[in-house]
Amino acid sequence: MLSLDERLRAALAEDIGRGDATTLATIAEGQQARAEFLLKEDGVLSGLMVAARVFALVDERVTVHWTAQDGERRGRGVIGTLSGPARSLLTGERLALNLLQRLSGVATQTRRYVEALGPGRTRLLDTRKTTPLWRDLEKQAVRHGGGLNHRAGLDDGLLIKDNHVAAAGGIAEAIRRARDHAYLLKVECEVPDLSGLEEALRAGADRVLLDNMDDALLAEAVALRGSLAPHVTLEASGNMTLERLPSVARSGVDYVSAGALTHSAPALDISLNFLPEDQR
Repeated sequence: MLSLDERLRAALAEDIGRGDATTLATIAEGQQARAEFLLKEDGVLSGLMVAARVFALVDERVTVHWTAQDGERRGRGVIGTLSGPARSLLTGERLALNLLQRLSGVATQTRRYVEALGPGRTRLLDTRKTTPLWRDLEKQAVRHGGGLNHRAGLDDGLLIKDNHVAAAGGIAEAIRRARDHAYLLKVECEVPDLSGLEEALRAGADRVLLDNMDDALLAEAVALRGSLAPHVTLEASGNMTLERLPSVARSGVDYVSAGALTHSAPALDISLNFLPEDQR
């Protein structure tokens, strides 16, 4: 996997190309500047260190000072300052803000979901529905928002989905093959109904993903799990809106997973504003 610096350098190269034409044309080479990061709406922050690293890769002379931290919920206002060569601040601005806004948006969305679930037993999980090459940062943002991470990738857990079941010839057969092939990994299997749940429980799944079940069916699934295999955990997924989460939590499932944490989180509104000379 590419390191963070390698990905940031590639992103900078995409943005800068042959050079920051506007900045080179309008800003003197030795000019210094100071600027503020301004949070323009309430939210949970994530990506502060990543944004700072962008500027460090552009120019080691840029200094970033945060007055907030990742995972902190903040209201509108200044969350940090930076100073250094004006050209470097302008050249790194867009990538730093893109990442900071995106990751803070994921953290903020996650916090809303966590709060909607309430303080009970049900915990929130993310999914692999992430931006290619930035999954680790988006999953970190989920943690900053109070959620938990599901698989980081295809190599660190077995999740038997509907297409695996179809290709393998059934739920029990898919679970049997998974056990034979990777006996050290936990086996999770997706099921669409109670008969599928019973088959997965009897076949020895460690966790069962209850896909697109309504609240009443989720409650029945919890009861069935309790009678057949109390040690197995249940994860509910599909149509997990903020409005629905309290009733899903009341069903007694152990986890809720939501792709919307990462694939649909709106960016948090953050800007970078240069300060006039008398405020530097």
